[in-house]
Amino acid sequence: SPVTMKYMELFIVADHTLYRNQNLNLGRTKQRIVEIANYVDKFYRLLNIKVALIGLEVWTERDQCAVSSDANATLWAFLQWRKSLRARKKHDNAQLLTGKTFGGTTIGMAPLEGMCSADNSGGVSVDHAEQPIGAAATMAHEIGHNFGLVHDSQGCCREATPEQGGCVMAAATGHPFPRVFSSCSRRQLESYFQKGGGMCLFNLPDTKDLVVARKCGNGFREEGEDCDCGEEEECTNPCCNAHNCTLKEGAQCAHGDCCHSCKLKAAGTMCREAAGSCDLPEFCTGSSPYCPANVYLLDGSECAHGHAYCSTGMCMTHQQQCVQLWGPGAWPAPDACFQDVNMAGNTYGNCGKDSQGRYVKCDKRDAMCGKIQCQSSAKKPQGTNTVSIDTTIRFKGREVKCRGTFVYSAKDDQEDLSDPGLVLTGTKCGDGMVCKDRRCQNVSLFELEKCVSRCHGHGVCNSNKNCHCDPGWAPPFCDKPGLGGSVDSGPVQKHESVLIALVVVSLFLLPALMLSIYYWYQQENSLLSRWLKETRHRSHGACRCVGHPKPALPSSHRALGLWGSSNPLCPAPTGVWGCGAPQTCSAPLPLGSGAVGLPKPALPSSHWGLGLHRPSLAGVWGTPNPPCPAPTGVWG
Repeated sequence: SPVTMKYMELFIVADHTLYRNQNLNLGRTKQRIVEIANYVDKFYRLLNIKVALIGLEVWTERDQCAVSSDANATLWAFLQWRKSLRARKKHDNAQLLTGKTFGGTTIGMAPLEGMCSADNSGGVSVDHAEQPIGAAATMAHEIGHNFGLVHDSQGCCREATPEQGGCVMAAATGHPFPRVFSSCSRRQLESYFQKGGGMCLFNLPDTKDLVVARKCGNGFREEGEDCDCGEEEECTNPCCNAHNCTLKEGAQCAHGDCCHSCKLKAAGTMCREAAGSCDLPEFCTGSSPYCPANVYLLDGSECAHGHAYCSTGMCMTHQQQCVQLWGPGAWPAPDACFQDVNMAGNTYGNCGKDSQGRYVKCDKRDAMCGKIQCQSSAKKPQGTNTVSIDTTIRFKGREVKCRGTFVYSAKDDQEDLSDPGLVLTGTKCGDGMVCKDRRCQNVSLFELEKCVSRCHGHGVCNSNKNCHCDPGWAPPFCDKPGLGGSVDSGPVQKHESVLIALVVVSLFLLPALMLSIYYWYQQENSLLSRWLKETRHRSHGACRCVGHPKPALPSSHRALGLWGSSNPLCPAPTGVWGCGAPQTCSAPLPLGSGAVGLPKPALPSSHWGLGLHRPSLAGVWGTPNPPCPAPTGVWG
């Protein structure tokens, strides 16, 4: 949620026209970009988002992508160029600042909900005012679209009057320039984060990459600083000395989600909950005040019960987008609607626009990636400048209403937002297929399957292609007992939790085990007593003795208590130990001789220790009474 501070690593590019407008002065051009970035940062800090300018590029020789008066064509050309930028410089979002003028009154354009994505996290803005705050307001507006913010409808902006500049997400800007976001924008941003948007905004930027001058008071903790809570007049941090960026006496930390009351939280304390089904939680390490960098399920992981795939931490579905456009209760129309409408290639059904601004017909296989087609009982879609486009088709012998949307403005070419009625990038369009660049393309599951195979069935794969282990299993491969989590997330369980679990086991399981043993003991004793009574009754008076010497036994066998007296051995009759009257044998019979009765069965020596020596028999063998002679018919 926006309550936790987030960090957007911004890269700004100035085109060749802007450089010329600054009299080919590189230093002056860079200074202007830094001032614009500072304003953007100031606007977004009100939403608990710090904008860190980590890269700046000026095209001093020529433009590196096609920049024209067509805002749409310029946007998509820049986003294509950005792919090469990502390969050489890590960043969350890139914005092109141009000195050219777009057609009509458009001064910027950006894709909706493009933040953090490899393809759509960026926008274009015109440097249209003398003061840098003008371009900053436009850039903040376009970044807002990347965050999923749409234009403010009537009654949204109560935070500032038109005379004060209004709100940043107003459809049109005037003078003075806006500086604040409306309550509607705040709610939309909250919703965007709750469903898993903005996954790249949780890691701290490397302060070595910051373009701004390093100093105590800029809000970023840099080398040599314990903390940095901003300028003295704005600092409210009780753990940090604002004048010299040092920790106050007794403080262990001053910033971060793993710092509470100036002390580090224990390892295993959750510091960031999972935002949606495609996100993963993070936990404090116990040694850092900062929550580990955000990670989420690897793209291509299934979500929505197998009906969708995760894309940059969000579960993208047609259902979700229909609800966003039409409100609760909306659902996607049948596939036939997508095909009939989007293969027309007009304003109402298409797969976007080409570089010349012309609508593109969808191929049949790409139809699910064109204009979203929904079914809803609502009278009109949400948004003041959005109208419904209803098409009726015959499907399975009945008429079906396919409901699309069209966003209009005073002039068709004024709209600064790529069509929100188009299916979002990353939405599932078939088995193993997702929408990308308005086409239904294969999603590469090779890396996912390769990663999952290393997790031994006890974890999932995160966006860094590392195993996130279930509680009880240790990273990196979830094949050994441990605390869970990943090498990226911190331990899922606290060490204290494991200790507590062991204590609980000791307190409850061990007594239960002892009770079980005692119960078994009682049962065995009861059975033995009953058995003795029965056999004594059957064999009463059947004692006689044949005199033979007692066989010698190893000392280990004597220890069993089978012969525990110095008297000569007289084996008992079958099942009987002890007769009524004591008798003494004059000539004991050795084992194996011709005794009257059945021969004694041989027992392996190993059987002597496997349960013959039971506590319940104590005092039965080895009593001081002389043994009884064996009756006829029993061994001995």
